[in-house]
Amino acid sequence: LANKLLKKRLAEDGYFDLPHTPGLFKHATRPVQFTLVVDDFGIKYTGKENLDHLLNAVRKHYEISVDEEGSLYCGITLKWNYEAGYVDISMPGYVQKQLTKYNHPSPSKPQHCPYEPSPIKYGSASQDVLPHDDSPPLDKDGIKYLQQVIGSFLYYCRATDTTIPHALSELASEQSHATENTLKKCKQFLDYMATHPDATIRYYASDMILNVHSDASYLSSKDSKSRASGYFFLGSIPQDGKPIKLNGAIAILCTILRFVAASAAEAELGALFLNAKEARIMRLTLHELGHPQPPTPVHIDNSTTVGIVNNTVKRQKSRSMEMRYFWLLDRHVQKEFNFQYQPGQENLADYQSKAHLGSHHTSVRPFYLLTPESPRYLPRAVKPSVRRGCVDQRKSPYVRKAPLPTLTRVPRVDRHSSAAAA
Repeated sequence: LANKLLKKRLAEDGYFDLPHTPGLFKHATRPVQFTLVVDDFGIKYTGKENLDHLLNAVRKHYEISVDEEGSLYCGITLKWNYEAGYVDISMPGYVQKQLTKYNHPSPSKPQHCPYEPSPIKYGSASQDVLPHDDSPPLDKDGIKYLQQVIGSFLYYCRATDTTIPHALSELASEQSHATENTLKKCKQFLDYMATHPDATIRYYASDMILNVHSDASYLSSKDSKSRASGYFFLGSIPQDGKPIKLNGAIAILCTILRFVAASAAEAELGALFLNAKEARIMRLTLHELGHPQPPTPVHIDNSTTVGIVNNTVKRQKSRSMEMRYFWLLDRHVQKEFNFQYQPGQENLADYQSKAHLGSHHTSVRPFYLLTPESPRYLPRAVKPSVRRGCVDQRKSPYVRKAPLPTLTRVPRVDRHSSAAAA
């Protein structure tokens, strides 16, 4: 009722909510847009007189306080640098507050792995079903503790820390039948948060073109399930042979596929389906914000999946795949998406699709969160077709088939130079 009354009062001064994005408002003629979350307004405007028009419209009916620097919104701290063209977001002190709440002590040694990966298996055993957890089940208090930890860090994960979605997803999938081993994994997760308490994401000014990296991990979850992941960021249209200009993630997808995939291609197709559904909503929001989108570039590291959605391969043997996945073909024909095959080494969604060792987390952390070593560009990996028939002699920052390059050859962020801004 309060929300309906607010809309009615704002409509008197020319403000209305947009149809496809709940909480997004704009003025009929003035260059003013704002988001409304409960009682917090996040305002984008051009010209002080247009800001005053909105504030006066609200002050007619409500008492308000104004932070013109925009330093805090929905519990997220924002540090703006307009000259260099970027903003840093973080939630300082939040992790420490949660660790104190759960009486979790500081680890005796740094923990760089939020969730312990399963032992590596080679050959045909690599696709074996994960072993059943035979440890004693947790009591009601233990399950409640686990649920509280997951809930406490879920918002922090979605807002500022893109390194923990997989760990939280795995813990959440086990909470209904949690065991002593699940509690140990939860303690390891808290050790990781104590080691890396204050995550920061930097967003650069860009062309506001939505980019999507899609990936899947075949049979990596319990009960023969596969995991889907996606990395969404705003940048430019990628061009072959030219480095990708990186930007902070605006969304991360990390979930377990509902259906058991019969092949890696079907798992990739299922992940692509979920990512495309999320991207379609983001395209609408960006359009309503005033940023019309070309066909959204989607990076996929499975050539069979790309052939299916681009309708360049015969699909007789793909009829057993989930039928609704083929909705992607319609989206491609309508030019909403541009599905591209790119090597898995440069796929930013690979990180959230599976558990990794602590050394890998440490190596790739600068690609996802702001650190002194964070690169501004992602070099392109060499496609297999380029190496076909001969030995590739070109120097590459990528080591073997490991995802993401080594940082010693990647340009670093210059915090004091406006030249680093997009």
